[in-house]
Amino acid sequence: MDVKEEYKRKLLDIEGVLNRIKSFDNVVVALGASQPVSFLSNLHLIKDRVQGVNIISCLLLKEYEFYKYIDRENAPFTLESWYLGNFERALYKQGKATYIPNNLHAASTDKIQSKHVNVFVGTATPMDRNGYFSLSLGLVYEKDMVENADIVILEVNENTPKTFGDTHVHISEVDYVFESKEPIIEVPSVEATEVEKRIGEFISELIEDGSTIQLGIGGIPNAISKFLEGKKDLGIHTEMMTEGMVDLIEKGIVTNTKKNLFKGKTVAAFVMGTKKLYDYVDENISVEIHRGKFVNDPYVVSQNEKMVSINTSLAVDLTGQVCSESFGFEQYTGTGGQLDMHRGAVMSKGGKGIIAMRSSVKNDTISTIVPMLPLESFITIPRQDVDYIVTEYGIAHLRGKNLRERALELINIAHPNFRDYLSSEAKKMNLI
Repeated sequence: MDVKEEYKRKLLDIEGVLNRIKSFDNVVVALGASQPVSFLSNLHLIKDRVQGVNIISCLLLKEYEFYKYIDRENAPFTLESWYLGNFERALYKQGKATYIPNNLHAASTDKIQSKHVNVFVGTATPMDRNGYFSLSLGLVYEKDMVENADIVILEVNENTPKTFGDTHVHISEVDYVFESKEPIIEVPSVEATEVEKRIGEFISELIEDGSTIQLGIGGIPNAISKFLEGKKDLGIHTEMMTEGMVDLIEKGIVTNTKKNLFKGKTVAAFVMGTKKLYDYVDENISVEIHRGKFVNDPYVVSQNEKMVSINTSLAVDLTGQVCSESFGFEQYTGTGGQLDMHRGAVMSKGGKGIIAMRSSVKNDTISTIVPMLPLESFITIPRQDVDYIVTEYGIAHLRGKNLRERALELINIAHPNFRDYLSSEAKKMNLI
């Protein structure tokens, strides 16, 4: 096989790619920084000839023209998402988009079983001399879609980093390619607030030398990174690799030498951040990107001893129920890999599942620790799975504790303005 000739036969321009999209197709696009920017930027051009093209996404990161033509009925496009980013959330609030409940490790397999995938559009590096592309920054569901979609289209972008692990795809597995020079979308780090720094300091007390960690994105994870500088031989096994992790590696805090799985390697399911991060992972054999159904499988996660999962939440009630994805019935983000990683960490020998949260919001007028979650809330971590809850006022260790003990520990780390109220409500509920 002459791979260069095969590439030429499959090479299209953007018009040719768009012509492959038909009415009522289910079209999956790659996640986050791997999203096919050129394809999505031009998708609106087919609005007058199609109906009901269903876009299945996760963390869209740009304002695309096709958003204007999304609706539930009789529209050129519909949209469903595994995790609501800012743009998907806005469409959801307008009633134009919908959410796919999922645990990240099962997102791809559940979707493939429930809905026929007509087209997958992903982003890849230029082909090498042996005919292989790298899917670059994401494998949450992308490789599974390559193997199961009717039509596989790759947006070949010379700006994408070449990553290792399970990212390779051969030209024989691809139906069409088109070329792009779009800059990779950057997501800058969020500076930690003073409250988040206090939370980060408490969490750092729970992380032992030799632990393997999973961190999310945002002010609290960034704050945690700053307080890990005295730690030794940490490892990384995470769904999302972020810029803060590069800092920990470059300072010698993360060595990955104590991990049970992929010793010496940083393992992630996707990468999202800034150019500094993208440059770091480019052709870096110490970083491996693997499928979400592997990286986030709780039984895989648990094989790393001293596994520590650190995620954030919107609210927790006095029994330990954690809501991290909605305000009442209004979907705000998604479960993502939170429950996967939390369960894996708790099952790990010496592991810890940590939920970090501010004790209050809106200038200390609303407590995030509540007597009971509103009836319409969606539970992200059931109370029987919860382990540690951390606020700027301290640490509550709930695993194995009875309801009375849980309520007292949570009241103790609540904002002082609400402790009397929470105690009063807890007594009414016969919790204390």
